[in-house]
Amino acid sequence: MSTSIRLRATLLVLVLAVAGGCLALGWWQWSRFEAVGGTAQNLGYALQWPLFAGFAVYTYRRFVQLERGHRPRAADTAPEPAEIPADLLPPRPTAPSSHGDPVRDEYNRYLAELYLADLEPDRRLDDLSRDPADRSTP
Repeated sequence: MSTSIRLRATLLVLVLAVAGGCLALGWWQWSRFEAVGGTAQNLGYALQWPLFAGFAVYTYRRFVQLERGHRPRAADTAPEPAEIPADLLPPRPTAPSSHGDPVRDEYNRYLAELYLADLEPDRRLDDLSRDPADRSTP
């Protein structure tokens, strides 16, 4: 038996088990609904489980179609994306310039200094991990 046939047979058994289990759960929920304490929730589940079974069968059927190489119909394919006209969207706002704001400039300088200070220990560790003969080169 080839791998493809074995896979398809295994999937078919799995789909039949899932569909059978879903139908059994639907029947069980229906019997719970008909019981004395049955609620509308049981009715909802009783109607929902057969839909799950149908979905399992549909997905297996679709898998087999795609495996055989069936192309989707023209209605199933998405149209090519159209180019968006340039004047459709409003212009993007430009980032505010930090020129003229001394507090922001000072804070940015402070952050840059912290960043450089954090880099220094990493560079020293990199130097220590290198071979002593290579330490003279950066």
